[in-house]
Order: sequence, then structure tokens, then C-alpha cells
Amino acid sequence: MRRRDFGKLSLATLASSLLTEQAGAASGKGSTAGGKTCPPAFPEVKGVTARIAEFVTNTPYRSIPHTVIELGKKSILDGFGLALAGQHAESGPIMLRYLDSVDSKGKSTVMGTTRTTSPELAALVNSVAIHAEDFDDTQLSAEKSKTYGLLMHPTAPVLPPAFVLAEKLGASGKEFMLAYHLGVEVECKLSESMAPRAYEEGFHTSAICGPFGAAAACARLRKLDVEKTRIAFGIAASTSGGLREEFGTMTKPLQVGHGAEDGYAAVELARLGWTAADNIIEAERGFMRAVAGSYDPKWLLEKLGAPWTFESPGVSIKPYPSGSLTHPAMTEMMDLVKAHDIKPDQVASVEVGASHNNVQTLLYHDPHTGLEAKFSMEFCMAILLLERKAGLPQFQDEVVNRPDVQAMIRKVRFYVDPRAQAAGNDKMTSLIKITLKSGRVISGQSAFGKGSPANPMSYDEVADKFRGSAEFAHWPKAKVERIVEFVRTLEARPDMREMTALLRG
Repeated sequence: MRRRDFGKLSLATLASSLLTEQAGAASGKGSTAGGKTCPPAFPEVKGVTARIAEFVTNTPYRSIPHTVIELGKKSILDGFGLALAGQHAESGPIMLRYLDSVDSKGKSTVMGTTRTTSPELAALVNSVAIHAEDFDDTQLSAEKSKTYGLLMHPTAPVLPPAFVLAEKLGASGKEFMLAYHLGVEVECKLSESMAPRAYEEGFHTSAICGPFGAAAACARLRKLDVEKTRIAFGIAASTSGGLREEFGTMTKPLQVGHGAEDGYAAVELARLGWTAADNIIEAERGFMRAVAGSYDPKWLLEKLGAPWTFESPGVSIKPYPSGSLTHPAMTEMMDLVKAHDIKPDQVASVEVGASHNNVQTLLYHDPHTGLEAKFSMEFCMAILLLERKAGLPQFQDEVVNRPDVQAMIRKVRFYVDPRAQAAGNDKMTSLIKITLKSGRVISGQSAFGKGSPANPMSYDEVADKFRGSAEFAHWPKAKVERIVEFVRTLEARPDMREMTALLRG
């Protein structure tokens, strides 16, 4: 038996208690276990793609709770700041040279530059910039510790295509925010519904779900009907892709950028009469079957906007430009360093225990580039011990390769701890043990980092992060403060093109 086939059979057993009764009834192929009907590994449920399209087409702005709108503003402001900073990442100049190489022309804003290009390429470049430093927001599924749900970066795939289309159409702030929230909701609920095989076998969730979010946002701004929105999803699904092996390279944000570009293009093609499968999510040879092997359709049939993702499980704003799995440990390490006034030359060793998923994902144990450092628990601990800060200037190649940084990295042991494993992947539990040369031991643990729903940032704190990103990009302070206030009152803005001058050099 092939490993993948064995995985499908295992998922069938694990999924039986979570798949809806509707799935089992529709299949007619359930088996019996403990006196109950167990559905097969893949639920044969109809109408899933149609339900998502109806949600995108019919949801009014007034149905989004005020609290959700305010939470979304924080992620939108954060995304704009990271788009500015991302143009100064190593990938930024390369993307601009790429625009030159394809002789791109158009009127859409490349954020943080004087450049304009076509809407599709602006969506690509702006999305790459937002995700370039891995400093953008994250959503960890409420079901991650159980059978379903994968981690998602919500804003990078959705904000850029929604912005370029809002700019093109002169959409209002309300129209833009509605499209943004619908896009985030669709991609995150898709992520919530997926069996873990997708991630475990190498798919990059933000890249495979992101095109659906981008398509949802653009479909709403284009006012597509349900049928054309279903077609747009069919097109987006067939262009989606991305692999975890690319983590720590420029291609990780490129995958998300292509999702933003492809979602935009899918809507434009559907609008013009292109054809595609209109049941791509649930189809026998469709997206979920091919990518995840199984999924729980209740997230898409029952839970779109009920509750909204920003409400539960919530979206985290990153305090550090590294993989979100590092943040609980970084938050705790920073607290320990300050509380005990730990000096670098006092440290003999550091141990960080985490779940198998954390250790497997943070795969660079001997980093030598800024990109690798973002996925290195060892670097993140070392730089906080040495500098008591870990911002964009710290995640640079020259800093990672400094002798003192490399020496401190070698003092850090990152391992799988049974206590963290037992806590579940949704907790991201990290246990820290710092042994000083004097023999003193300082310990701590955390399951959530600053900026998470359990320890959220206020709008003013996110504005401070935005100012730091803008400063890294050498952006004019007058524009910076106008952007902060523009987003704070986004629902009152009559035309998103007011933002163009603030984001263009």
C-alpha cells in the first residue's frame, strides 16, 4: 500500500466524528463503527462552491459586526506598512526588475514606489512585498489540534488585489472593506476545513487558499453574480499552488503573490465569459480531493460569517518579522530578559521545547541568511538575548552572520517537548530554560505571543508597528500619519484612490 493511500485511510478514521451527517447521508457509502455510521474519507456533499459564491455575492456590509470591522482595520494598516517595507527587502528590487523584463504598463500603484503597472502585476508585486519579510498577520485554525485546519496568512493574498481593483474602480472605503472581509473569510474558512494532509505533504496553505480569497474580494468589487463567481473560483483553484519546501526563500512570498494575481485574473476572465468547473471545491476530481484528500464541509456550508474569522479564532498581528510559531517563545524570552536583566555574557545555554509541528516548520537550526533566520528558533532566541529587540533591521544577512550571533545560536537547543506536544498545535506552547554560567536556571513558558487574539495589539500599537515599517522604507512622516488616520476612518472614505498618493513615491 502506498503511503498516500494509507494516509487517506487514516484520515477516514480520524475524520468520522467531525464530518457532517449530511456528508455521510449524501455518500451512501458509510461504514459502521460503534453503532454509528462513519462517512468515508472524502465527503460527497453537493453545493459547497455555490454556497461560498452566494455568501460572497449576497452578504451586505451591515452584516459585518462593528468589532470585526475594527479588527480588520488593524490588519489593513499593517498590510499597507509591510507593502512599503517589503520593497526594501532583498526581493523588492528584483520584482521591479521583473516588471522591466516583461515591459509592464498600466496605471495601478506599486506601493512604496513611483512605479505603476497592470492591475494583475500590481497585485503580484504588492502581495510579494507584504509577505516578503514574513511579518504579516496570521490565522491559526481553532481545529488545528484536532483533525482539520491549517495556518493561514489572511491579508497578503487579499489586500493587494482588492486595493488595485478598488483603485481602478474608485470604490469607497466601505466597498473595499466589505470585499477585503469577504476574501479573508473565504480563504480562512477553506483553510479551517482542510485535512492536514495538504500541509503535511508540502502544500503552502496561504498560496493554495489565497487565490480563493483574492477571487472572492474581486468578485464582490466587480459585482459578479453567483454563477460567474463560481466560475471564478473554478479558475482560481486551477491556478493555485505553493510548496513548503520554499520556506526561507524568496519563493515563499512569490507563491502568495501569484495567488493574489491569479485571483484577480480569475475574476476578470469569468466576467468576460471564460468557462470553468462550477463545483471545484467539492468535485470528485476537484480542489479538496486533490489537495487535502478530505475536508469538513461544515466550515463552508454553515460557518461563513458565523462567526467571522476575525472574531473566532481571530487573527494575529505579528510583533516580530519571523514565522508566527516563534512568537510565543520570543514574547516569553523578551519578558524573561527584562525581568531578570539577563546579559549575553551570562548565558551558558538555552533550551526551547515545542511541539513536533513547530520544530518541523522552524527548520533552520544553523541559519546564515535573514530569510532562514525567520524560520529559526535558535536565531530568534539569540538575537533577543544579544540586542533585546528583533525588528526588520535584525533579520538581515550581515546580522545573522555576526560572530556573536552565531556563537549565541550554538548555545540554543530547540527540541520536541512532550508537554508542548500534549498541549496541542493550536496552542503553539513553548517552554524556555535559560541556564546561566553561575548555575542559576531561569524558566518560563507561553502558548500565545503578543499580537495574538489572546494578547492583542490595540490600533495605536499596530500604528506604531506601521510607523516602524514605514521608517524602514524611509517613507515621509507626513504621509505616514495620513495613512494611519485614513485607515482609522476607512468606512467614511468616499474613494480609495485617495490612498494612491499616500502609497506611491
